[in-house]
Amino acid sequence: MTGLLARPSHLGSVPGVTSDPVPAPRGVLDPDDAEVDRRFAAGDEQALALAYERWAGQVHGMAVRAFGPGPDAEDVTQQTFISAWTGRARYRPDQGPLPAWLTGVCRHKIADTWAKRDRQRREAEAAVSEAEAAPSRGSSPGVDTAVADRMLVLDELERLGQPQRGIIELAFFADLTHAQIAERTGIPLGTVKSHIRRTLERLRTRLEVDGAALPA
Repeated sequence: MTGLLARPSHLGSVPGVTSDPVPAPRGVLDPDDAEVDRRFAAGDEQALALAYERWAGQVHGMAVRAFGPGPDAEDVTQQTFISAWTGRARYRPDQGPLPAWLTGVCRHKIADTWAKRDRQRREAEAAVSEAEAAPSRGSSPGVDTAVADRMLVLDELERLGQPQRGIIELAFFADLTHAQIAERTGIPLGTVKSHIRRTLERLRTRLEVDGAALPA
């Protein structure tokens, strides 16, 4: 958690946050929480930086309790602030403080991550079941090529770091377009396209080496 808060590698992907927040003296340059709430709802990007500085630890703590320390907890923290910022029109400061709203967003992101994990587990189990059942159906010895491709792709995704893994999952599991991925993550469209292209090239190389074939 120290690395996340000291210099989170993903912070630059949150719109308006491009560097570590610089502490300011209490007063006009360091507004109270209510003022941060109001400015966040109004779309003040500096308020996003202040919100991250003040409440990322709380959000990250929730994610760590759900998944343990590691990439999933960091991803949930990132996605919570991205979603809160892109959906700020739904936030009403007069209905509750921003930390409480962030907590609600975080709960949704945790649920989404558990659902994604469960979906990937079921896909992997289905692939294994197909592979085990293939010989009994009279097919040729060995694992069916399509099943092998799916198993290799799932295995390769486990090796990817962020944000590449998240982008590929949104593209192939959530069926989002490049533009939709850029909007959801706050990552520039050109960067999204580059990550997908490079990741697919790596997947293709590995699949070819392992004897599988990634569709063109």
